[in-house]
Amino acid sequence: PAAPPPPPGPPSARGSLSFHRAYLRSPLGLLRLGQLALGAAFWVTVAAHKYEGAAHFALFAAVLVWLLTLALFGLSLLGRWALVPWLGSRWLLTNLVHDLALGVGLYAAATGIMGYKAGRKSYCNLPGYSQHCLYGAYLSASICGGIAACLYLFSGLYCLSRRCRDQRDII
Repeated sequence: PAAPPPPPGPPSARGSLSFHRAYLRSPLGLLRLGQLALGAAFWVTVAAHKYEGAAHFALFAAVLVWLLTLALFGLSLLGRWALVPWLGSRWLLTNLVHDLALGVGLYAAATGIMGYKAGRKSYCNLPGYSQHCLYGAYLSASICGGIAACLYLFSGLYCLSRRCRDQRDII
C-alpha cells in the first residue's frame, strides 16, 4: 500500500506571495478575523474618547495584542511563518501561547478595567445630565473586549486540541 501524502505545510519561503486560502477558511482564520475586528473596535472606542488612569493600560494591552494578532494573521495567511526565527518551527505552539496567555489574559484585564470605569461613570447616563458622558464608550469597549477575550479562548482551545492530537500545523 502507498504511504499517505504528507500534511500540507507552509508554501516555500521563496517565490511569489499568495494567500493561504485553507487558513482563511479554517476555524483559526475565521476566529482571527473576529479578533482583529473586535480588537480594533475596542481600542478605537477607547482612543476616540477622553480616557485617564487605568484606561491607558487597557488601551496599551488592546493595541499590543491587536498588533501581534495582525502579525500572526498576516504570516499565517501568506504562509510565511517559516521565516520567523525559532517561532516558525513551533507555529502552533506560538499561536497557542499568544491566544491563551496574551489574548485572554490582557483582554480580560482590559475588559475588567473598562467595565469598572463604566460602572464609575454610570451616573452620567441619567436624563438631564448635561456634561459629556463616557459611560457608553467605556461600556462598549468593555463588551468588545469581553467578546474578544472569548474569541481568543476559543482559538487557544482550538490550537490546544490540535496539539493534543499530535498535529503540528495550524490547519
